[in-house]
Amino acid sequence: MWTAVDALSGFAPDFVSVTYGAGGSTRELTRSAVAVIRENYGLEVAGHLTCVNASRQEVLDVARGYAASGAKQIVALRGDAPKGVDHFSAHEDGFESSIELIEALADMNEFKIRVGAYPHKHPEAFDASADIEFLKRKFEAGADSAITQFFFEAEDFLRFRDRCDKAGITNKITPGILPIEDWEKTKAFSARCGTKTPEWMDKSFSNTQTVAEARLLSTALCTEICDDLLIEGVEDLHFYT
Repeated sequence: MWTAVDALSGFAPDFVSVTYGAGGSTRELTRSAVAVIRENYGLEVAGHLTCVNASRQEVLDVARGYAASGAKQIVALRGDAPKGVDHFSAHEDGFESSIELIEALADMNEFKIRVGAYPHKHPEAFDASADIEFLKRKFEAGADSAITQFFFEAEDFLRFRDRCDKAGITNKITPGILPIEDWEKTKAFSARCGTKTPEWMDKSFSNTQTVAEARLLSTALCTEICDDLLIEGVEDLHFYT
C-alpha cells in the first residue's frame, strides 16, 4: 500500500480515498491509514464511512477520528452486507441508509461529503430511474459531490450524466475508473456490483496469450476510456487502485 501511495502521490491528486473492507471489516485499519497518509504525505484524504455493523455513535466516532487527523472529506456509503449475508440489515442503533448518514454528517458541518452513484443499476434498485432519484435525495440531504461505480464504456457514464442533468441534478459527478489487473476477477467483481461487462471486451481478453499482452490491453482500454471522457467535458477522473 505504501509503495502505491509513494508512486501515486507524485501525480499530486486532488484527494485520495481509503475504503472499508466488506461489512466494515477493516474500519480500524482504514482510520489508521487515513491518518498516516494525511500526516506523512500531506495529501487531502477522504475516508470511507459506512453504516454496516455499527451504531450511529460508532460511525460518527470514526468521522470525528478522521477530522482529528486533519481529514475533512468523507465518502459516505450505506455499505454492502458482510460476507455470507445476502442483504443489508441496519444495526439496531444504526443508520438505516446512506441518506441518514449524510444528514448526520451534514449536521456536523465539518466535512466535504462525497457519495456513490451508479451508471448501471444498483443490484438492489428497482430500476435505473430509482438510482437517479436516490442520488438526488443524497444531494438534498447534504452531499457535495458523487463518485460513480466503475464502468467499462464511456457511453455508460455519458448517458448517466445526461439522465442526472434531466432530473435536475447540478452537483459534480466524477466517473470512477477501474484499471483492469485480472479480467476474470474483474468479471466476478462486476457481477456482484451490477456492472455490465461488454462481450467485445471479454473476447479481447480471451484472445490475449500472455500476461504482458493482457496488461497492454488493459492499459490501452483504460487510456481510451479516460481520453473519451475528457473529450466529452469530464473534468476529473477517480481511479480505483
